[in-house]
Amino acid sequence: MPRSTLRYEQRRSERRFAADADGQQRTRIAQAAARLVADHGITDFAAAKRKAARELGLPTTAALPGDDEVEDALVSHHALFGGEVHKAMLRQQRERALTWMRRLAAFEPRLTGGVAAGWATAASPIRLELAADSVKAVELALLNAELRYRPVSTHDDGPVELAVDAPETPLDLVVRTPEAARQRPRRDRHGREEARLTVREVEALLDDTGS
Repeated sequence: MPRSTLRYEQRRSERRFAADADGQQRTRIAQAAARLVADHGITDFAAAKRKAARELGLPTTAALPGDDEVEDALVSHHALFGGEVHKAMLRQQRERALTWMRRLAAFEPRLTGGVAAGWATAASPIRLELAADSVKAVELALLNAELRYRPVSTHDDGPVELAVDAPETPLDLVVRTPEAARQRPRRDRHGREEARLTVREVEALLDDTGS
């Protein structure tokens, strides 16, 4: 085999080994971060990933997993350690979400995030996506219900996020125009179907005694 070909094969093998090692490292961090989120109530995934890397003794330059990888690790964590306690907690969160969805039915709510996908912890907020021509309509509905809220993020051409001081479980509202809601991608950046549940779909989950 020519020397140039040998060098090429060696470099390719080194890159493959590095990629495998990087993948294993990301998996370890995701699993450790999931444990921190599930057992210690950390809701900031970025903070959980950094803390997990430190606890594992990895360098600050370590490649961190994506949020989707932490979500997958949370699903596995709950399956192994959550048992009936996690199932009961998740059902309660979905019941509370359904109550809010019915109260906000005028805005075509969709349940998203961990409560919809099943990886939520006791500290996870209920996350609803709403469709409204103006965020003012949603704010007025909250004021009429005597609920306190605060803007979390606003973008000139993007959704507006409101954090509601709801009793029992935090409530995050993401408000889009009806057109933007219709055009919202159905899949995440990895091509996976994202959970966005309607009222009827949440009702169906709750009808299943296993939810």
